[in-house]
Amino acid sequence: MNTSLVNTGRMVWAALRMLLVLTVVTGIVYPLVVTGIGQALFNDKANSSIVKVDGKEVGSKLIGQSWNLPGTDKPDPKWFQGRPSNSGYDPLSTGSSQLGAGDPTLVKNVKAAKQRVAAFNGVPESEVPKDAVTGSASAIDPHISPAYADIQVQRVAENNGLTVGQVRKLVDEHTDGRTLGFMGEPHVNVLELNIALKELVAKS
Repeated sequence: MNTSLVNTGRMVWAALRMLLVLTVVTGIVYPLVVTGIGQALFNDKANSSIVKVDGKEVGSKLIGQSWNLPGTDKPDPKWFQGRPSNSGYDPLSTGSSQLGAGDPTLVKNVKAAKQRVAAFNGVPESEVPKDAVTGSASAIDPHISPAYADIQVQRVAENNGLTVGQVRKLVDEHTDGRTLGFMGEPHVNVLELNIALKELVAKS
């Protein structure tokens, strides 16, 4: 048999064995090990941080959602509202509007949004914070600033038969500080806040 043909055959067989080994290691063993570690040590995060109430999934702590009147696109005054979303909080369609800060369309939209938010919450336009009228880069941010939560307290209290003090206490209890004390800004998870609000209303 031709020596070069034998050598070629050996190289091909070695390559096939290497392909098989790498396929098993990187395609089966590694994913199983990483998944196992994730489920064992970071179960909540590995499973999208799903929030359950009475055994039912009501959302994810990582993805914002709309709090509208049933069957409409109008915000429900009983609930704290999140940031505007260019994608309707669709996790499969993330991304901002891509409009620059000086774009006339963005300026017009923000101005109109500020008027709506101010009227909806019964506050002057000067008190409306930026995150109440601008979406996040992902369009699915589940958090709002304490300032945005604060201007909603009066409305939420009135529409749920609660005192301002009760609702403000809820906001304070659900306000998280900067990560590690210096990264990011204080924030409030809207889903967790509204779940706590629902529980408080049920007890009242």
